[in-house]
Amino acid sequence: MVRKKALFWFAIIGLLFASQSLFAYTQEEQETFNNEPPVIKDLLERASLKIAANDDESIWQAANMYCEASRNGSAEAVYRLGMLYAFGRGVPANRDYAANLFGIASIHGHLEAQKMLETIEIKTEATPPCVLDEVVPEHAPPPQQDKAKGTPAIDAYISKLPKNKRWVVDLVDTFADWYKVDSKLVLSIITAESNFYVRAQSNKEAQGLMQLIPATAERFNVKNAFNASQNIKGGVKYLRWLLSYYRGDVTLVVAAYNAGEHAVDRHKGVPPYKETRGYVKKVMGLYQINRHDFDAGITRASPLIK
Repeated sequence: MVRKKALFWFAIIGLLFASQSLFAYTQEEQETFNNEPPVIKDLLERASLKIAANDDESIWQAANMYCEASRNGSAEAVYRLGMLYAFGRGVPANRDYAANLFGIASIHGHLEAQKMLETIEIKTEATPPCVLDEVVPEHAPPPQQDKAKGTPAIDAYISKLPKNKRWVVDLVDTFADWYKVDSKLVLSIITAESNFYVRAQSNKEAQGLMQLIPATAERFNVKNAFNASQNIKGGVKYLRWLLSYYRGDVTLVVAAYNAGEHAVDRHKGVPPYKETRGYVKKVMGLYQINRHDFDAGITRASPLIK
């Protein structure tokens, strides 16, 4: 595979996760499969049924089928294998593999893969060995028990989420891991902002799961704030910036997420706004952690930080 600049952005992942499985076996998929040679069509159909089973071993078997179909020239299989590597489903999560696979599928005219290629530039020639040779892919590591820093309130809330909202948690976990922000903080923000309603909109034009106002959406390159993946990614990037700016002081970060960093700086702490005070109380009551790791290299510190 030749080296390429792969631009990696999950513009439609939220829609994919909204279905009961990562890849539902739909009429549209059947039409896609019908355009493939018989051998590849059979592999894609069987792989979709394995994905729908939604257990680790079945998804790994689907990945193996996508590898075989990819070796036989299927752009659809390459794209689907990229999705599995992007989210660590059945195979180990690997952004370089995912980026390269989306780039390969895009070169071959795959429209959904092309939609993935927007925001984050990754220079990579990394390709899963199973696409290049007749070998099986690695299994994903077994799920780890959550040993996160005591967040019982948000944990209890998430445990009671209905099935039709739980896909948001998976999406948050992925983006939070990429940007080194505690997913429990992100989930606490989403709970307070939208209660997991993708189409939420306020009278101040805040939109989507993390209620991004237009200026924040533009600042973090969110083109469609009602797209779950774009919205979460933009919100997480903003939280990462705020964590750097306030050097890990979660209370100031949460206040700034609601009222803006300029208001927090001007008032030398949580602004005396009823809405912001209530918002901080709610989020901190869910998250229950006052300090968070931060990357001091992202931005200079707020003048409030001594």
